[in-house]
Amino acid sequence: MIRRTDPEYDAERTGYQLLAPHEPDLIVPATTAGDVRRAVARAAADGLPVTVQNTGHGLPVTTSGGLLITTGRMDAVTVDPAAGTARIEAGVRWQQVIEEAARHGLAPLSGSSPHVGAVSYTLGGGIGLMARRHGYAADQVRAIDVVTADARARHVTPDGDPDLFWALVGGRGNFGVVTALEIGLVPVERLYGGGLYFDAGLVGDTLRTWSDWTRALPDEMTSSVAIIPFPDLPQAPAPFRGRTVAHVRVSFTGESEEGEALLRPLRAIGPRLVDTVGELPYTASGAIHNDPKGPAGFFATHDLLRELPPAAVDPLLDVPGRVVEIRHLGGALSKPQGSPNSVGNRDAQYLVGVLSPGLAPGTETRTPRLAHEKVRRALETWSTGGRALNFLYGENATQEEVRKAYEPEDYRRLTALKSQWDPAHLFRLGHAVPPA
Repeated sequence: MIRRTDPEYDAERTGYQLLAPHEPDLIVPATTAGDVRRAVARAAADGLPVTVQNTGHGLPVTTSGGLLITTGRMDAVTVDPAAGTARIEAGVRWQQVIEEAARHGLAPLSGSSPHVGAVSYTLGGGIGLMARRHGYAADQVRAIDVVTADARARHVTPDGDPDLFWALVGGRGNFGVVTALEIGLVPVERLYGGGLYFDAGLVGDTLRTWSDWTRALPDEMTSSVAIIPFPDLPQAPAPFRGRTVAHVRVSFTGESEEGEALLRPLRAIGPRLVDTVGELPYTASGAIHNDPKGPAGFFATHDLLRELPPAAVDPLLDVPGRVVEIRHLGGALSKPQGSPNSVGNRDAQYLVGVLSPGLAPGTETRTPRLAHEKVRRALETWSTGGRALNFLYGENATQEEVRKAYEPEDYRRLTALKSQWDPAHLFRLGHAVPPA
């Protein structure tokens, strides 16, 4: 148990997001499910709200006080090649799963960064590198080990307890502390993928061409594009230093020859600063987005769109100093896979995120917030009004925003199940769903 006055307090509470880290009264660095069970029992007895952190990439709204359970030491991965599944503990990062699965010619539905915690990513949905072909990472959950608010350890399956399973998969940390998941893997060993980087003068052409290109793609192609203002600093990659760059990221599960043909309209945009697209093993899939390892301070918002016509692209070209990212959804993301879960907004075809990078801890976010709201207003015509839970960060993870991550009827069902499983709202620090 770590207290505020202990020397290891700051290092233990701080994850990837530096802008507003957790400030708990107590921290439990868990190494086993038993540690988690004892921590939840202590919190319930003392009336302390509970939150959980592995890497802190998707850090929601934080408050002062409560009990924080850190899970990074729970990092066991076991692959069952015959069943095509993996059991992953709460502190596992995607790269561990990727490497273990690859030994058997398999891959998980991991995301853009191999450094992100696999369990929280999956429970919040998980829009990965093969999302349009295989759906959400959440759709591959087979079983859950969880400690509920009564401090009981439970093994939850869609057959044994379909309601709690449905709520946990998509409800993230609202119904207990998940200590392990059993997930399905897919028979993928390689991709045709990588990045196309275009200089500032081609940013507008890149976004418009990519938007038009996405309208007639097979589900085997998952892609995104980002406008990235690289600082003129030594730590920025030399080809991009001091430039605003359009970065197209592609991940194709079909044959390389077909992928090469599909990419011709993008390569025809013009010369690339760098072109890394080619055949690569899935173990190297983190190079496609090449996300920074961090840690970092940032403010971020996002919207889900029904469509992305040229008029919706134009406002995204006028957000100086911000990272703008558009992810192509649809395909298998629109069609529920596997056992029923509470992941919502499957009708969205694009996710548009705006991120203000390089913010120091405790920075006032009013100025970034105004710039982000300008983009949101400009996209209202095409917005579904929904949100993606894993993209709700910091002060934007309000109860109203969390509500938008679910279908209305599903949200009502979640609040009813919350009343059953956590009536005291013990798990209220995070993407909180209140009891009905």
